[in-house]
Amino acid sequence: MTDASLRDEILSRKATRERKLAVCTGGGLAPGDRVELLAFLARDPEEAIAQRAASALLSQPLEAFVQAAARPTVASQLIEYCAENLADKPGMADTLALNPTCPQDIAVRLAPHVTPAIAQALADDLERLSSMPTLIPVLAESPHLTLDQKRVLHELQKEESDPETLLKAISDAEPDPVKRQTLLQKLGKMRVVERIKMALTGNREERMVLIREANKLVQRAVLSSPKLTGNEVESFASMASLSDDALRMIAGNRAFIKSYIVVKNLMNNPKTPLDVSMHLLPRLNPLDLKQLTTNKNIPETLRGTATKLVRQRRAAKSSSE
Repeated sequence: MTDASLRDEILSRKATRERKLAVCTGGGLAPGDRVELLAFLARDPEEAIAQRAASALLSQPLEAFVQAAARPTVASQLIEYCAENLADKPGMADTLALNPTCPQDIAVRLAPHVTPAIAQALADDLERLSSMPTLIPVLAESPHLTLDQKRVLHELQKEESDPETLLKAISDAEPDPVKRQTLLQKLGKMRVVERIKMALTGNREERMVLIREANKLVQRAVLSSPKLTGNEVESFASMASLSDDALRMIAGNRAFIKSYIVVKNLMNNPKTPLDVSMHLLPRLNPLDLKQLTTNKNIPETLRGTATKLVRQRRAAKSSSE
């Protein structure tokens, strides 16, 4: 029987007493596999099995626990055992904290034990923080964070958003009055961290509202959403109702500006910061560059620079012929 099939047998509670005892005595298992199964069996209904498994766990090497605890499919009993008994051991708190299946209550208990690098990684993980709000105040006490990270964590603990700002964002995004009212009721009572979670996991309509939020963290979460489509980014890039910060985030994302349409929309958006537009200007093709020279909505400086670039390209083309 393979390690995988034995694992399934043990974790599904279908293993015979003999098979359980074999795990307690060694069973030829890899160290990481064995500690996971021992942690599970340490809570076996049969006291004799539970005692033998618990006793065997005491003699296992730390490396085996760290290896097993890094697996996203590891049994919850192993995570709980490591958190209760090994949290202060080298590498253990970091490994558990980085495991996406680590429960919120355990992540909170581990926060004081993680290394500076992991504390900073957790502080930068908006998705993790939005799903584990109780971790935020604990992590905020870490002496290892930068001032910017502390500001972010402080921002995440803020309460409801400004009603007027939210109403404007919803009005701009949703023309249907019924849907508009529903969104207002839903978003109006949400804290920042809850709106970030919605930005990451919500639907297109919710993202269209939240990208207009004044809060940069919410905007960042929208642009980090795994559900975000290329068409949405193209639409965002053309919105004059977006803040400078949101447009800068779009322009600063290499994946987004690989799309020529995103670049073109940013260039024609009157709200795009001038330094961003000037940097992207050379990427426009001749036709779009020429059209930019007659766009009265963009800054005069950009329009004038576009005109100069058109002339330079014409001159270069003439000299090469």
